[in-house]
Amino acid sequence: MSMRSLVMRIVVVSAFLCAPVGANAGPLSALDEKQIIAVVQSQLKAFAAEDAEKAFSYAAPNIRALLGTADNFLEMVRSQYDVVVHPVSVVFLKPKGDGALSVIKVQLTDEDGDVWTATYTLQRQKNKQWRITGCALAEALGSMV
Repeated sequence: MSMRSLVMRIVVVSAFLCAPVGANAGPLSALDEKQIIAVVQSQLKAFAAEDAEKAFSYAAPNIRALLGTADNFLEMVRSQYDVVVHPVSVVFLKPKGDGALSVIKVQLTDEDGDVWTATYTLQRQKNKQWRITGCALAEALGSMV
């Protein structure tokens, strides 16, 4: 892994993981939960279709500014988060957060049957759309049988 890849991964993962959930925004509504899941699900579909532009469109401005182009974004994801690009199965857990920031955990299974947990952070933009601000990937304990 190159130093640039490592730095990009650290920045992407930590961009908003340390940010406090907005104190005054109110709880997530059922509509917020559906929209948050839809954004992550749509990005996963775009990755599976190798549609860099579409996948990049779900990234928040901080990620877009950091990586610059859709091709850079897709290359970083392919090299650091392969299971996100080609999962065998995907299970969404209930999003947490408030009306401004959210965290959602997604269980992904890779081709070898290994289970991973992707923790996505999202932020509501000024246009009211949810966009992904970061993703931390960790191998879960165990494999599918």
